[in-house]
Amino acid sequence: MSKKSKYLWKKIMILTWMFSLFLGILAGPCAIDAKNQKEKKDYGVFLSIDSSQIKKLYGYRLVVIDAQYFSAKDIRTLHKKGVKVYTYLNVGSIENFRDYYKKYEYLTIGTYENWEEEKWVDVSNKDWQKFMGKLSKKLLKKGVDGFFIDNCDVYDYAKTKKNFKGLAKILKNIKRLGKDVMINGGDVFVTKYRKTYGSAKNIMTAVNQESVWSSIQFETGTFGKQPEDVRKYFSDYVQKCKKDGMEVYLLEYTKDKKLIRRIKQYCRKNKFHYYISDSIELD
Repeated sequence: MSKKSKYLWKKIMILTWMFSLFLGILAGPCAIDAKNQKEKKDYGVFLSIDSSQIKKLYGYRLVVIDAQYFSAKDIRTLHKKGVKVYTYLNVGSIENFRDYYKKYEYLTIGTYENWEEEKWVDVSNKDWQKFMGKLSKKLLKKGVDGFFIDNCDVYDYAKTKKNFKGLAKILKNIKRLGKDVMINGGDVFVTKYRKTYGSAKNIMTAVNQESVWSSIQFETGTFGKQPEDVRKYFSDYVQKCKKDGMEVYLLEYTKDKKLIRRIKQYCRKNKFHYYISDSIELD
């Protein structure tokens, strides 16, 4: 090989090495991000924390928070950490700690059993419907990825035609915002809606069901196991939601290691998401 050929060959080898190094540098952060995402927990529900505890959320792919207590900047921070964010939105009742409680207290229709700070609200009222639309848009501006809708069970509490229509109107308006809509529970309403219209796809994208396997003993402040008939009822409900195209999430409350294993096995088998909390405060 001539001196010129040796020189060219050496130059090519150096350039090849530099190019490989460059690609490695580029790929490095991506590889780290992929690894971090894989190591993250799938799902978490944290309704009793505010932005001062935001670091708790970094280890999850999807979290449910009460975005009324987080800023748009906080949510951007979570997105940068690879966290998808759903916000809690209570459409069927109203809590006395909300800054809008006194304004809408006149719409309350009854006490909420086991939750002293909360009252059921008249979802058929146009003022409430407009407020829910306004609040959901306000939360959307913060950059949330979806809504965790609570207390559609108001229809079970007051099973009237006007409440059914009012609740459906609120949910349709939220769904039109183009984000994910996860309904927490609401089995009586959702089942009625599906029977009436054939599908619930225009009001929701996912269902979260609490206490399929575990139960909360409010009298003693402890956890237990659901009776078999209750577990079967809720299992059938979430399976019907799945058949209707919904993602399924379970929220369980227990410290029982044996029960935790059963919940995990059940969810893995059915390809459900789950979060198991040791506190009903979800903190």
